[in-house]
Amino acid sequence: MVAGMWVRSTMTYRTSFALTLVTSFTVTFFDFVVILLMFGQVEGLGGFSFAEVAFLYGTAGTAFGIADLTMGSLQRMGKRVRDGSLDMFLMRPAPVLAQVAADKFALRRLGRVAQGLFVLVWSLLILDVEWTVVKVLLLPMTVVCGAVIFAAVMVAGASVLFWAQDAAEVTSSFTYGGNTLLQYPPVIFAQDLVRGVVFVVPLAFVSWLPALYILGREAPAGVPDWLAFGSPLVAAACCGLAGLAWRAGLRSYRSTGS
Repeated sequence: MVAGMWVRSTMTYRTSFALTLVTSFTVTFFDFVVILLMFGQVEGLGGFSFAEVAFLYGTAGTAFGIADLTMGSLQRMGKRVRDGSLDMFLMRPAPVLAQVAADKFALRRLGRVAQGLFVLVWSLLILDVEWTVVKVLLLPMTVVCGAVIFAAVMVAGASVLFWAQDAAEVTSSFTYGGNTLLQYPPVIFAQDLVRGVVFVVPLAFVSWLPALYILGREAPAGVPDWLAFGSPLVAAACCGLAGLAWRAGLRSYRSTGS
């Protein structure tokens, strides 16, 4: 209901919404323009072709766009804790997390989803992949589970803001920064960093591991190939941990003291 209210408010000014949506699509597309310019000078990046890098970009970008659309409002948690505006949500008979995520719901973020999906579809048209039933089923599962993992990381990051209200940029480094990281092949990064996003903050399950399986590429060094199918379990575990962190943050909240 809250999200619907903000959508109706947005659609009251349809021309403004359309311009904002196009702007959001265009601005996020500039990230992909960097890759286009790069491949105008080189034939491959870490042994990956343009179509393969576009596929990595599309899967990560679409998953992040969906998570940002649904949970992007959590970035304001630090401000809500600092000024006590979170109290309003605590008084309503509805889950606080759902209320905070739906408040100021920004339909313009559909531009990011559309841009990532556009690149993903484009990459599928130019990719030379031997498709099997398993790979076909793995593709939508990758996007859905990737969105859930990103959303869980956003919830965990918002939970940290109960104690560190001004750390929004730090928590964004794991979401926006993670999305940028996943847009490029893992072979161009240090192996310690790759292991970190597999076994510590499991962002590799958003796109890297399942995408490498679809492309017929080997998993990063030290990572078993069967982990390409571990995204659903990782997504469930991330949701569980994020839920615990959120509950701990809510229990610690003491309003402004005024």
